[in-house]
Amino acid sequence: MFQLEEKIWFWVLLVIPVIILLFVLLQLWRYQTQKRFANKALLKRLSPNQSLFKGILKVVVLCLAFACLAIALVNPKIGTKLETVKREGVDIVFAVDVSKSMLAEDIAPNRLEKSKQLVTQIINNLASDRIGIIAYAGKAFPQLPITTDYASAKMFLQNMNTDMLSSQGTAISDAIQLARTYFDDEEQTNRVLIIISDGEDHTDEAVAIAEEASNEGIRIFTIGVGDVKGGPIPIKRNGIVLNYKKDKNGETVITRLDEETLKTIAEEADGSYINGSNTIEVVDAIRDILNKMDKTEFEAKEFADFKDQFQWFLAFAIGFLFIDIFFLERKTAWLKRLNLFNENI
Repeated sequence: MFQLEEKIWFWVLLVIPVIILLFVLLQLWRYQTQKRFANKALLKRLSPNQSLFKGILKVVVLCLAFACLAIALVNPKIGTKLETVKREGVDIVFAVDVSKSMLAEDIAPNRLEKSKQLVTQIINNLASDRIGIIAYAGKAFPQLPITTDYASAKMFLQNMNTDMLSSQGTAISDAIQLARTYFDDEEQTNRVLIIISDGEDHTDEAVAIAEEASNEGIRIFTIGVGDVKGGPIPIKRNGIVLNYKKDKNGETVITRLDEETLKTIAEEADGSYINGSNTIEVVDAIRDILNKMDKTEFEAKEFADFKDQFQWFLAFAIGFLFIDIFFLERKTAWLKRLNLFNENI
């Protein structure tokens, strides 16, 4: 297990393309200037030991130095002590709709990205609850089993997209069925399923399945993402809208937030519906719901001690800088024997 303490320092890596660009511009300027001064044969006689390869090597070493320096500033830490701790919390499963309708931009930036933001902010406000993630469209697919590893949960969440499931549609019933298999602890009294969707379920099974889940002690809360007025589904390439999804009659498809379906599902499972347009309100509502629930004690393994690793990368950075200083931009005996770039011809 590792941690990155100061991720903002990754911006230092932007120095590397700047160095490469300046080197290329310098070489072009030098070539043009030398070309005006003398021809290639005369330049070779005047400066026989000038080496292009050594110049490139110096730039590579300098870039490696800055890369190591950036990592040192970020300060990666490695977990060295794994402990078993007792926690109290609720088991929460997030079922995220990844159907094509979630690409509609009636809520910024689009429904799917808004859903990811909502789940991320909810996770950020959790204390010791266990979480799992399900992705669903025409079928449901497990993304992350019940865990206390919030960092992994957010990583899986960010990688979710509308192309991950080939079967299209919005099968909320399948998501509920899969979520029922996540709660494997018979003693867990508070089980929560949070469905984030636009509610466009094309089956009639979801309400019945929600009632069955409720009988097993699973409370379902639904979060509606989108606008009841609806919007078209853009078809993009490289971020540019090429067209909008059309039906078999050639008409532009308008997808709308179906709040009634989501409300009915939640009511059948002793939960409630929350409109997802305001992130702060959603997070506050979920927090209040969880705070009112009884917590179940469980054991979890976690790293309790982390050691800094920045010193290794700092040492490499200093070493590369020293190497760069002592590299001369002229040929040496070993370089002449290698004859890289046919420089001796």
